[in-house]
Parts: sequence; structure tokens; C-alpha cells
Amino acid sequence: MSSSESAASVLQDHAVLWSVGEIRAGEVIGAACDALVAGFDSPALRTLAGCERADADYDVPALLPAALAELGLIHYPVGSPAGREAAAGALARQLLAGALTPRELAFRIHQRFGRQLPLVERLAELDDEYDTLEYSDRTPAQLDAEVTSEARRLARHAAPGVN
Repeated sequence: MSSSESAASVLQDHAVLWSVGEIRAGEVIGAACDALVAGFDSPALRTLAGCERADADYDVPALLPAALAELGLIHYPVGSPAGREAAAGALARQLLAGALTPRELAFRIHQRFGRQLPLVERLAELDDEYDTLEYSDRTPAQLDAEVTSEARRLARHAAPGVN
């Protein structure tokens, strides 16, 4: 993946993670800055990247949809079912990129979505299994491997796209 493709993917993932409350609006502004540095350019992206982080909570909701649209990326409305699935995929990609451990992924998925999102229900179950590992016949490595396998499946299912 080229650096510009990577920057677009990161911006898309940050946008959807912000839409479910997983990251702060200031991180979206940082991803917009990175997209500009990687060669993306549009009026709305420049405006978004130029926002003060102190004002991010006010500016990002107004500016993000246009910036994503100008780049051909998908805007998921806050709380939308498709956005929740895309956010789960973004978290899975973080594990695959080494930014999260399997235990962290299972915990964050369970914490963020509970058992209300069928696509990630197995990861919520695996989070519970981590909590009872000392009473089971499974090893941490076996559980980690299953979480990683689920993350691969989830990342493929909920891969970012373009409009």
C-alpha cells in the first residue's frame, strides 16, 4: 500500500472511530494533516486539517463529511449500523498493524459494542473467555490466535471503501 493509500485508509478509519466515540476529534484533525502531507488535497480537507485541536469537538462534525466526500471516502453518520461495523473493522486493522494486542481488541470491541453487533459477537465472547482463562483448558496463546483470526475476518468484511 502506498503512503497516500495508507493516509486515506487512516483518515477513513479515524473518521469512523470518531463517529462511535472510540477516539477524540483532535485525532481526526491529525489524520487530515497526514493526508495533506501524503498528497491529498481538497478545500474541505485543508479546512479540516487547519482546525485548532481545542475547537475539534465543534469543527469536526461540521467539516468531516465534506472532506471525506471530496476524497471519495465514506462518511458514516454517528451511530449508524454501517458505521459501527466499519469501526469494528478499523479496530481489527489496528490489531493486525500491531497497535493493539489480541486482549485489547477483544476488550475494546466488547466494551464498545457489547453483544449488540452480530458481526463482532464472537470477539465479545472471547473477551469473556480471557476473564475466565484460569478456569479453562485453553492457553492465552490459543485465545490470542482465535482473536487474531476473528480480526482478519472482520478486517476483510469491514474494509474501508470509496464512494
